[in-house]
Amino acid sequence: MEETLNIIARDPWLEPYKEAITGRYQHVMDKEKELTGRKSLADFASGHLYFGLQRTEKGWTFREWAPNATAIYLIGDFNGWQEQNAYKLKRLRRSDNWEINLPADALKHGDLYKLKVYWEGGCGERIPAWANRVVQDEQTKIFSAQVWCPEKPYKFKKKVFIPNVSPLMIYECHIGMSQDAEKVGTYNEFRENVLPRIVKDGYNCIQIMAIQEHPYYGSFGYHVSSFFAPSSRFGTPDELKLLIDTAHQMGVAVIMDIVHSHAVKNEMEGLGNFAGDPCQYFYSGGRREHPAWDSLCFDYGKNEVLHFLLSNCRYWLEEFHFDGFRFDGVTSMLYYSHGLGEAFCNYGDYYNGGQDDNAICYLTLANKLIHQVNPRAITIAEEVSGMPGLAAPIADGGYGFDYRMAMNIPDYWIKVIKELRDEDWKPSSMFWEVTNRRKDEKTISYCESHDQALVGDKTIIFRLIDADMYWHFKKGDENGTVQRGIALHKMIRLLTASTINGGYLNFMGNEFGHPEWIDFPREGNGWSYKYARRQWNLVDNKELCYHYLGDFDEAMVNLIKGTKNIQKTDVIEVWHNDGDQVLAYRRNDLVFVFNFSPTRSFTDYGFLVPRGKYQVVLNTDSKEFGGFGFADDSVEHFTCADPLYKKEKKEWLKLYIPARSAVVLKRQK
Repeated sequence: MEETLNIIARDPWLEPYKEAITGRYQHVMDKEKELTGRKSLADFASGHLYFGLQRTEKGWTFREWAPNATAIYLIGDFNGWQEQNAYKLKRLRRSDNWEINLPADALKHGDLYKLKVYWEGGCGERIPAWANRVVQDEQTKIFSAQVWCPEKPYKFKKKVFIPNVSPLMIYECHIGMSQDAEKVGTYNEFRENVLPRIVKDGYNCIQIMAIQEHPYYGSFGYHVSSFFAPSSRFGTPDELKLLIDTAHQMGVAVIMDIVHSHAVKNEMEGLGNFAGDPCQYFYSGGRREHPAWDSLCFDYGKNEVLHFLLSNCRYWLEEFHFDGFRFDGVTSMLYYSHGLGEAFCNYGDYYNGGQDDNAICYLTLANKLIHQVNPRAITIAEEVSGMPGLAAPIADGGYGFDYRMAMNIPDYWIKVIKELRDEDWKPSSMFWEVTNRRKDEKTISYCESHDQALVGDKTIIFRLIDADMYWHFKKGDENGTVQRGIALHKMIRLLTASTINGGYLNFMGNEFGHPEWIDFPREGNGWSYKYARRQWNLVDNKELCYHYLGDFDEAMVNLIKGTKNIQKTDVIEVWHNDGDQVLAYRRNDLVFVFNFSPTRSFTDYGFLVPRGKYQVVLNTDSKEFGGFGFADDSVEHFTCADPLYKKEKKEWLKLYIPARSAVVLKRQK
């Protein structure tokens, strides 16, 4: 390409890597042309309308891609799970696809079925790769595909949903662990009990984990076996549709945590050895298995695999009306090393030949397809290496994601809490960390996600308070450790959420300081659900301190969401003094002031801001949020003129800022 892509024009430091960047861009363009010809990507990504079990006017048609198979039988309830010639598939001429046509009465809604696949030297029972309903027998624990064709399929009431996500405020959630009881929660329970909480708290988007079917519940949904089947342990496909439809009616967008970075190794439930070829869907040799995740890596260089994954994206958008995806494990996809053991210290680390151009091509095509199917769709990349262009437009030479996760921020907060005394927290460092991002790419900022809540890690509240959560979280019984933890929990969230340039994310329950880690049922804990749930009773109990944090989060989210396009406004530093541990910045008419000092309060601390009258709109030290209420927030603050700054139209705003507190003021028109 002769012309310079915009991504390079905007960042001159990328100029030395122009050849690699333009080469990747051209690879995508060439691959799209190869796959689609004169048609669109959406036309190409229609495998879910062809493969698997399809209802037709004459009856049923079933198709499967199995290049290594020598014979395939459909077995199930309808034929006593026996191989019968009437249910034997035929290999289509000059094709690796297999097909069978059956009369209408051959199958019925609810029937269980599988494939019996033969290959040279072996055979095995398999769940169809394109199965859209998979269930597990409670007694035998065996998974089977299920015919899903109800007489009255669910019809969406909200046929067109236009998300109002400016800014994007995400509530990350897991259906199974979203209830108080020690069991697996359902789509219906989430819709009835949790969704209203999310709406009240002000979040305008839910990001649902563990939707794609996975054999092991404790994998948190990241070891997927059936990519087109919504997990049946939470309910039926129609109940998932009702949940999404209800969220849309309440003005909440719904995105899905999609896993295309790897797949479970299982052969009977998954794609691990579908038809005697362990590499039908996956890379061969040393690249087949992920060294850290005990899973298999897709071969993004195969057109059939691209067809499978791209069709999967379109399927979830159209069949279930998801509003987009958070792509899991993008770093693992981008690099042959999966990013393991790499520091990514300079731009050369992104263009040194260690990148999987096939995966980069897939991700770019996926973003193009998703926005072709739904121009308002939301795509987010979970990516830690800092690969340039990930969330830049494809036409500019980027990969087309709308947002990338700011994964540096939670790591930073963990490091600060673990390694520094309170007296050594530096506001200049904090401000740099939460605003350190590429100007041409939007990010999702967050203090902690589900990752920080899992066994082996700690949530922010537990790092701050630890065992005192159990003994001193009743109102009136707070000790100094609890008071410190409550104060810093709010300040950390406010600093992170108020400096976004795209969106903010919170994991279910973390907003109110949910105690304890997440530990799914497993042999090591006696298959207990005690820690695989959310104890909403704690935040509902007004005698405990949890509701202070929950109430603050609600006020903070609604303030940020209520400030139109706050994510697009400049974050302008007004002041920092690491000695005082004071930080101030502004976004349009809002001024944010933080005093991280654990011991020193300041009277008449001055900041130069646009002149006018300022009113407190949020204060972490308010008694309603578990603070001391040292300041009178009803007082209106007027700026004081200074002749030195007359031309700049700035004046002194002087405040009383108590130790370990933050306040937000709004300039009155």
